[in-house]
Amino acid sequence: MNKTIAIHQPNFFPWLGYFSKIKSGDVFVFFDDVQFSKTGGSWSNRVKLLISDEARWATAAIDRSYHGTRTIQEMRFLADNPWREKLLKSIETNYRRHPFFNETLELIAPLLLNLEANIAEYNIRAVTAIADRLGLDVNKLQRSSYLPHEGSSNELLCSLTHLLGGSIYMCGGGADGYQDEAIFKDRGITLTYQRFVHPVYPQQGREEFVAGLSIIDAAMNLGWEGVGLLLRENKC
Repeated sequence: MNKTIAIHQPNFFPWLGYFSKIKSGDVFVFFDDVQFSKTGGSWSNRVKLLISDEARWATAAIDRSYHGTRTIQEMRFLADNPWREKLLKSIETNYRRHPFFNETLELIAPLLLNLEANIAEYNIRAVTAIADRLGLDVNKLQRSSYLPHEGSSNELLCSLTHLLGGSIYMCGGGADGYQDEAIFKDRGITLTYQRFVHPVYPQQGREEFVAGLSIIDAAMNLGWEGVGLLLRENKC
């Protein structure tokens, strides 16, 4: 059997394409020991939601008072900052009229208010809970920090793929050109690309669809069963 390995950083309440990638791989690895970006934005602590009918960043405050570099699993949220409560309030204000508001908030609110300070732990817990609610197999989820691997960049990805018994490595749709196919070929690994196509679903109060938002938006409009159906029927 050709086993497909998908690897991705643990993102903050990520978009539908992230969960499609979990579904598509035989094993999905949270790449939690990769370096966190010292400057600029990161999908590890922000995602877009519809705020006042516009796609805007929802951001978790992180502690950047450190020197040198850190991996995602070493990063922490900023202490004594009420970003959790503020974000929940924003979600309640902007999505309260959506058809699956109560159902979505029942799962999302405790995940959002989780007091875990470690970014990787927080995100992995949230993604795992959402994936489970969507009917995805959470037993396929692994963490790179728990696995013995070696090398960097493409060599590291090859190492993880072999370690997990994979012969196929799945790149994200935007990864074209970033992987050195010769390295994977030399290691006996086939590259495949996700090629995610964002499904269009009804968004409450909008005529023009906005793609790339947090899974929260999809759940608010379709419900967890509706989102799970999109994934199961391969409509992505």
